[in-house]
Amino acid sequence: MKTRRRLWGNVCRATGGTSPAGRSARSRMTSSCLGVPHPSFLGMFIRGGYRQRQPGESVGVSETRPQWTPSQVGQQREKFELVEQITEDISICRTVTPSAAMGIIAPRDFVDVILVKQYEDGTISSNATNVTHASCPPQSGFVRGFNHPCGCICVPISGEPNKTQVFSFFQTDLGGLLPRSVVDSFFPSSMSEFYGNLAKAVKSLKDF
Repeated sequence: MKTRRRLWGNVCRATGGTSPAGRSARSRMTSSCLGVPHPSFLGMFIRGGYRQRQPGESVGVSETRPQWTPSQVGQQREKFELVEQITEDISICRTVTPSAAMGIIAPRDFVDVILVKQYEDGTISSNATNVTHASCPPQSGFVRGFNHPCGCICVPISGEPNKTQVFSFFQTDLGGLLPRSVVDSFFPSSMSEFYGNLAKAVKSLKDF
């Protein structure tokens, strides 16, 4: 619990925010999503949560596994490629997302540095932020988006070793010129869909 509070406190201090409240989306499972418009760019600060009946390592693997297909992890990802492996825990990756919102949102790509850490209490965090890389300049056919400090945290549930609480936070600047109404409606529903696909991916690990 202390680890989770410390991690979330660091996020709030880094972004100048508090616990997000506002537009929400909730799937038929045990996931929820809250978000508020970001004051600095055309995007939202999104916090999502999900309780999964799997150990944290399984959830962490499914979230950070680059060779998984979009349907296994999240349909928002069309392509996820490793650009550079810096250390065992730090890598630079490029994510490509397809068009969305009936074509209003054009295909995007994002280049991020990602850090995956495991703590003594079993908590696993995957943290990322945008970065420039010589081998990944902006490409024709994609609008370059920017992920501000974001990540996913998998926290063991005390007394329930086969369950994990998953928290995620995102600050994504989609770039380009988009109506605020499109941005505000896209992010929460996209996050809720992500959790549904994440649950399917974790379940499939039983056969892995």
